Amino acid sequence: MTNIYIYCVFERDQLLHGVYSSIKAAHRDAVKLCNRGSTPVYIRYEGESIVPTIKMLRNIFKGALDIQVKYSSNTMSATVLKTKLRE
Repeated sequence: MTNIYIYCVFERDQLLHGVYSSIKAAHRDAVKLCNRGSTPVYIRYEGESIVPTIKMLRNIFKGALDIQVKYSSNTMSATVLKTKLRE
C-alpha cells in the first residue's frame, strides 16, 4: 500500500486554509499568509526561530507523522500539519 501524505495549513491556528498533497504548495501558502506583517516570517520549531525554506521544512517533516510547524510574523500566524491519508 502506498503512503499518501497530506499537509493541512491552518490560519491563526484555528481556521483551515487548505489541504495539500505537495509540501511545496503548503509552504508557499503558509509564507504568503504570514507575510502580511511588517516583520520577516519565521518558523517556530522546538523553541527556535528559523528562516523558512522548503529544505528546512522537509528536514523537519522527514520521517515524522502528525507533526505541526508554526509560521509567524508580528501580525499573522499559520500552522502546517503533516499527516497521512488513512482508510
